[in-house]
Amino acid sequence: MLLRYQEPVKLKTKRVVYEENYYARDSGTLEQLKELSTKRQAFEESINGSSKITPAIAREMAGGITSPILQWTTDLAIRWTSPLSGSSGKLFTGPKYFRVDDLRYELGMTFFLYGALQRELAMEVLSTDIVEAGALFRRASGIFKHLAENVLPPLQPFLPPDRGPEATASMAAVMSTICLAEAQAVTILKAEEKGTSGSLLAKLHYGVVQFLEEASLLLRTSAADWTDVSDKLRKFIGVCSVLHESRSQRYIAAEYTKVESFGVAIGILRYSLSRVQSVRPSEEVWKLPFRQELDTLRNMLRKADHENEFIWREKPPRVDELPALEGKQIVQPIAYQPFGLDREFIFVT
Repeated sequence: MLLRYQEPVKLKTKRVVYEENYYARDSGTLEQLKELSTKRQAFEESINGSSKITPAIAREMAGGITSPILQWTTDLAIRWTSPLSGSSGKLFTGPKYFRVDDLRYELGMTFFLYGALQRELAMEVLSTDIVEAGALFRRASGIFKHLAENVLPPLQPFLPPDRGPEATASMAAVMSTICLAEAQAVTILKAEEKGTSGSLLAKLHYGVVQFLEEASLLLRTSAADWTDVSDKLRKFIGVCSVLHESRSQRYIAAEYTKVESFGVAIGILRYSLSRVQSVRPSEEVWKLPFRQELDTLRNMLRKADHENEFIWREKPPRVDELPALEGKQIVQPIAYQPFGLDREFIFVT
């Protein structure tokens, strides 16, 4: 089960009408501006909750919304909310709108929304099509990576001090890495279906942890790029990391029981149980996966303790005596593919 974090897709925006602010010398240009405004209106109504069209139709209409116009303007008053902001992104009267008078901001926020929609769609199809969900997570990662490396960097010098994290290249990089972690988690679901060995599943889970640690490091080192960032985002990364670390260690413990090293298995399970018990998920949708993880750990520990007490009588090692709990191997991604397409994973011994 993947933890849900839906904040990135909760972007909202104010209306923009291009043909009212840009002079068109001919009817063809005027029609293009009107068409651009119409397509944007579909976004506005969909994400602002005033549309009769379905999210799926909105995603289809999102394709190809670009404009050859790239100039500084104040009349359009481009405004977007920032669900990834902390307290500064929320007002008593509702969400705060951040304004940046630059069409590159509009382009960047549209890409950010597109990536968030792909990520949300991945969660929607996860229960029915694991392969498609993994492809969508990888595509979302590619969109955010393209945003971080190509779309947003030219905008950075022109951003006002008061801006949402979504407008920064560093936050796009964070989201790209989170999506890779989620794609890896989906890979694990498929591997479990196929009956993959416990040792390999342990490595895959630890690969998720590594991606999340990278995202967490990016957040810490990029703090100067925004006014503040949502504490919920930090918690999401943290609780996901603990959850997948525990799942990795469960598989490692199971492998030790197979070779009758019950003392080591018990030590690993006790360590993992203490880690999971220390987490207090703040979101209701995160509590069930943690309760399930705790139940699984307790059951495994009870069985291992029982067998060890009556047969093997091995003394469990202290925490500092435990073997490496990273699956002893590191999971690394191969060369990045544009927009996250055809991304696979290799295992380096």
